[in-house]
Amino acid sequence: MGEKKGVEMQGEGYSPQVLAELLKAQKTEVTEYCTYLRLAKSVKDSKNAEILLRIGNDEGRHAELWEKYTGRRPGPDRFRLAFYTWLARILGLTFGLRLMERGEERAQINYERIMKEIPEGRQIHQEEKRHENELIGMIQEERLAHLGSIVLGLNDALVELTGALAGMTFALQNSRLVAVAGLVTGFAASLSMAASEYLSQKSEGNTEGAFKAAAYTGFAYIVTVILLVLPYLLLGGLYLSLGVTLITAILIIAAFNFYISVAKDLPFGRRFAEMAILSLTVAVLTFSVGYLLRATLGVED
Repeated sequence: MGEKKGVEMQGEGYSPQVLAELLKAQKTEVTEYCTYLRLAKSVKDSKNAEILLRIGNDEGRHAELWEKYTGRRPGPDRFRLAFYTWLARILGLTFGLRLMERGEERAQINYERIMKEIPEGRQIHQEEKRHENELIGMIQEERLAHLGSIVLGLNDALVELTGALAGMTFALQNSRLVAVAGLVTGFAASLSMAASEYLSQKSEGNTEGAFKAAAYTGFAYIVTVILLVLPYLLLGGLYLSLGVTLITAILIIAAFNFYISVAKDLPFGRRFAEMAILSLTVAVLTFSVGYLLRATLGVED
């Protein structure tokens, strides 16, 4: 009790603004400590569990460091604990944990203000965060190992089918026909892409992982196809369906590139712009081809 009282008196020596920032940082560390420990208990891979425990213990030490200055011991943020735990389980450990580590809660902590009264605080924090990023990078996940195959299926589906749907929209002038043609084309292309990826992986000597790589490629392709064709089945207007399909393509590109930027710690803007411009350019060109073919061949409604 005497030690706790002494710590509280130490916490009272700082300005209210700095104490508030310290408490914010401390609560964040406590929340992340609980998140890492909860995930460590649920993962099947023993190496990943060991890494999670190491990072969790680091977070626990961070919280104890701030406790020396605040004299308090806050509990975790229950909502954030549940949110990031389920996010990591659904979308992958690396994505969930990196998103948590660079989350809004950390961005809102004013370390400049803390440094004015505790100069060593930010240096210790930065060194520890660097160590944690290195440890997160050591986590092994199957979905990240096959990310190249997913990119292949997703990118090809976006470019090819967005263009095909745009061209067929003007050439066929019928939402149901466009949907059927898009699904048939997409399904055939997904099988073709999966087979190509399988043969490519086999030729590179990846015999064991060839089937999984092909499965990831085909699955990414067919899911993208369904999302792009869906507006033609649900909406009445032909050109409204095309517009929604193009918006859907942009949203898929944005979501996927955000995932990659977080999981792989890569910049978002340039990759997103490249994929979006490519897909939209192909769509415009094939729409123009559909117009020319309809006019040239004299196709009527």
